[in-house]
Amino acid sequence: MANANGKAATSLPEKISAKANPEANEATEIAGNIIYHAKYSPHFSPLKFGPEQALYATAESLRDRLIQLWNETYVHFNKVDPKQTYYLSMEYLQGRALTNAIGNLNLQGPYADALRKLGYELEEIAEQEKDAALGNGGLGRLASCFLDSMATLNLPAWGYGLRYRHGLFKQIITKKGQEEIPEDWLEKFSPWEIVRHDVVFPVRFFGKVQINPDGSRKWVGGDVVQALAYDVPIPGYNTKNTISLRLWEAKARAEDLDLFQFNEGEYELAAQLHSRAQQICTVLYPGDATENGKLLRLKQQFFLCSASLQDIISRFHERSTAEGSRKWSDFPSKVAVQMNDTHPTLAIPELMRLLMDDNGLGWDEAWDVTSRTVAYTNHTVLPEALEKWSQSLMWKLLPRHMEIIEEIDKRFVQTIRDTRVDLEDKISSLSILDNNPQKPVVRMANLCVVSSHTVNGVAQLHSDILKAELFADYVSIWPNKFQNKTNGITPRRWLRFCSPELSDIITKWLKTDKWITDLDLLTGLRQFADNEELQSEWASAKIANKKRLAQYIERVTGVSIDPTSLFDIQVKRIHEYKRQLMNILGVIYRFKKLKEMKPEERKKTVPRTVMIGGKAFATYTNAKRIVKLVNDVGDVVNSDPEVNEYLKVVFVPNYNVTVAEMLIPGSELSQHISTAGMEASGTSNMKFALNGCLIIGTLDGANVEIREEVGEENFFLFGATADQVPRLRKERKDGLFKPDPRFEEAKQFVKSGVFGSYDYGPLLDSLEGNTGFGRGDYFLVGYDFPSYMDAQAKVDEAYKDRKGWLKMSILSTAGSGKFSSDRTIAQYAKEIWNIEACPVP
Repeated sequence: MANANGKAATSLPEKISAKANPEANEATEIAGNIIYHAKYSPHFSPLKFGPEQALYATAESLRDRLIQLWNETYVHFNKVDPKQTYYLSMEYLQGRALTNAIGNLNLQGPYADALRKLGYELEEIAEQEKDAALGNGGLGRLASCFLDSMATLNLPAWGYGLRYRHGLFKQIITKKGQEEIPEDWLEKFSPWEIVRHDVVFPVRFFGKVQINPDGSRKWVGGDVVQALAYDVPIPGYNTKNTISLRLWEAKARAEDLDLFQFNEGEYELAAQLHSRAQQICTVLYPGDATENGKLLRLKQQFFLCSASLQDIISRFHERSTAEGSRKWSDFPSKVAVQMNDTHPTLAIPELMRLLMDDNGLGWDEAWDVTSRTVAYTNHTVLPEALEKWSQSLMWKLLPRHMEIIEEIDKRFVQTIRDTRVDLEDKISSLSILDNNPQKPVVRMANLCVVSSHTVNGVAQLHSDILKAELFADYVSIWPNKFQNKTNGITPRRWLRFCSPELSDIITKWLKTDKWITDLDLLTGLRQFADNEELQSEWASAKIANKKRLAQYIERVTGVSIDPTSLFDIQVKRIHEYKRQLMNILGVIYRFKKLKEMKPEERKKTVPRTVMIGGKAFATYTNAKRIVKLVNDVGDVVNSDPEVNEYLKVVFVPNYNVTVAEMLIPGSELSQHISTAGMEASGTSNMKFALNGCLIIGTLDGANVEIREEVGEENFFLFGATADQVPRLRKERKDGLFKPDPRFEEAKQFVKSGVFGSYDYGPLLDSLEGNTGFGRGDYFLVGYDFPSYMDAQAKVDEAYKDRKGWLKMSILSTAGSGKFSSDRTIAQYAKEIWNIEACPVP
């Protein structure tokens, strides 16, 4: 890389003097602050200033500003003492922080100029940053969008999570398909996090319950590890408010090393607590097929809950000491705890334990405080995702918490018997403890519903299904407990920063950039949807994004794709209900038909590039077979000289936030094709729609609301509806299903071996037969396939009409205002948390 003088920028420029200046706004001052960090916050050998060194120094110069804003925010919250929300999530999918922070602080121009003075382009330095590997899919990305909106809306709020060293995994694609290697985002260090050596809490595992002479109980013995806090600052857009994502790291103390054993050569034995502590934050979602795997996952969940609640209570205590008048009954008027899915459910018995055993409250008072403090977001109706923990495992790891859960369950069941005789026969399914002698478990979702003051779903259809089916009997007990909060995405990261060309066009035509924090203003684009000038500008922004994406694809996969072809993208976790299998079977059928055409017929078809990406969980065999099939199909199609001008198939490896920021702006058609009723919401659908990408999809999750907002005529709909699914599954069981010939043809083509010698039998078997484990097409791929293919034919026709397609694209963006996470978080704040904005003056 050469600097302005044509020389490689590998050493510090001498013309610019090093000067610490956290408040730097102007390019020369910023450059001086960057040089200061390169010299005096060194992490590398002196004299070096390559791109990596430049990234860390740039990040630390920006961190100075963030720390200053964070301190001001913290002092202001402390002074005003508002009610605060604490958001507990096992995942945060943050993405890169540099461009987001520079954008939110409105310093893009000055930072770009400062780096040019140092011989670098901002884009090149941003490329050096690794994504923080703290999440996996939509659940984690939603939590990160929510933090951005909390900060932007000036809300007094904190995020709590775990500091995973190796994330879920880094996906690499080989001839065998997907392989997993550890993420290395912390191999050196993260420049964004601030370790808080004064914020450390003990977290206990195992042990026993001691009953004191006065009848009170105390959890003693077992293993005690230390939770150490790392803070990651989260700046709001165009505001001073900067909040915190607090991540916990598990450590053992120095005295937990047995020096005698160590000096006897028993190294593993001597350091076993250090080793066990280190395991807690090694990876996200460790495999849980073994007893040890289950134990580790449960440890992670409890570690997050216990450390976070001790932190929250200690802050409440600090204020109580300062004011001298605060009572425990005030706790819910100062603290809101939101559980993001069932992973943080143990916050319920842990808050009860801390209140009763450590602070001397009686059961009734502790229950009143707890049930007015915690709220629960449900993210799934899939039975396997509704957590159930073995009672024996819970008794072993958390004996005091099991006593508390038993008591909550006993009192709940008694209330039902006393007040709802009509539900007597439902008690076995409503209770928290499932005491089935074969497999006694604790139902975490039931514990959440019984204990929380509010339960919400994440899209209107999903919330309706929760109320009508999954939690129907609870609704009859507590009709006002259940709400809907349709998910949203931050328009800063997902449009303003990832597609600056399109953003500038939107700002020009709306004559304001206020849409960045008031996304409903996008409706103003509707009046210009037919305007040829806007369509021309829109098309040029889209082609620029497509060319950038094509360069990226060639760089990471070696496949050359045509930016003038239709870019058709499906990126999300690989799961059978998300039906990437239907997508690739459709591609296989398209390939077969193209092969059968004469050359002049092919020329009349719409050239298409199909991109599929996402991680399959390491132990999810069928999902990994789908990844392998997509890659095998791509190898054959892309090297076929007759067809590859009209069809390309690319598997995009190691899908993450940064990859999404490249793919989404360059997309034209996006597939959200889950079996109706199975996707709680989806949020990538919102990101694609916001970027003017058209959706082919089922009436599932937030697709329903997106279609309402963008207009039915701008959405390619197909498939069974959620209320038809149970009947269709029963008909399949009864042998009444008649497969479409195209579906059979596609499967047969795979079986013919045209895509290689790998045995796809077990994968295709999931689509065969009428019943049985792993058979019977539970996700209705076969039923929906004909309407899916018909919808794809409509896509091809629509794409031929360039003006019509551009109009639909503009209307898609214009209809996306509802799907801002600012709207979602404003609703949580008002209707669930009861908190108000607290802007730093």
